[in-house]
Amino acid sequence: MTLLQLKYIVKIVECGSMNEASHELYVSQPALSSSVKELENELHIEIFTRSSQGIALTVDGAEFLTYARQVLDQAALLEERYKNAKPRKQLCAVSTQHYMFAVEAFVEMINSTKSDEYEFTIRETRTKDIITQVANMLSEIGILYLSDFNKDVIGKLLREKHLEFHPLFRAPLHVFIARSNPLAAKRKLTMDDLKPYPFIQYEQGEDGSFYFAEEAVWPEHSPKQINVTDRATILNFIIGLNGYTVCTGIDNGDLNNEKIVTVPLESDETMLLGWISNERAKLSHAAETYLAKLREVVATHGYTLIDA
Repeated sequence: MTLLQLKYIVKIVECGSMNEASHELYVSQPALSSSVKELENELHIEIFTRSSQGIALTVDGAEFLTYARQVLDQAALLEERYKNAKPRKQLCAVSTQHYMFAVEAFVEMINSTKSDEYEFTIRETRTKDIITQVANMLSEIGILYLSDFNKDVIGKLLREKHLEFHPLFRAPLHVFIARSNPLAAKRKLTMDDLKPYPFIQYEQGEDGSFYFAEEAVWPEHSPKQINVTDRATILNFIIGLNGYTVCTGIDNGDLNNEKIVTVPLESDETMLLGWISNERAKLSHAAETYLAKLREVVATHGYTLIDA
């Protein structure tokens, strides 16, 4: 079945006769009749009844005509959208774990955009959702980390979904704590130091396996634990509840530096930050720009790029 055959059916109905339709379509009547017959044979229905008085739609034909018009309307919308000489607006969607450097780069990308029209999306979301959204092409880029603990499980999931992981930089572990916290003056912290304080982590939903946790390490036993879903809440809880969370250590103006500090965490574990893409898709110009800005932001914060 082709769009041309659908156009033939609609035109025949509009004209009321095969002969008149053939003239308007600049197609010979035998060729038009043959095309309709091929379609009927393919679909195993009769679209028209033929008699000495002319042609008429069958019940199946009337139903088919409704669907044919819908398809042709959608095709017309596609032509209008993509054949229009006006430059198309730029599109880009990014899914990321809760990293301020990812948002900072997104702002830089938008500020560098010279297009009069664009539609950009950034989703700070759960680890498994990031993978799913890039696999389903809802996002072009996903940002997450690998560690010695999670790399086998995350790597297997990425391969199954035809996704590629591109290393960006490696970060030693840090913690975010309130500047008023007694531990804020220490040059380095241990998990034992943090035991008296509430541990705050990003909630991972029903698939909340440790392998999907945004925190590369966590206390073996934490009598005080808070699960949150967004970055603003976690920062407020660090300040208001004297809690802490494990992070990369990269901060920016959003962090409210007069109230929160980052302190290195004593750990053999590190976070390999990177971005994932769908191996079946080609990145848009906007996505490429975002990656360039992401590298610039990371370098500005003093980290050595892996894939620069």
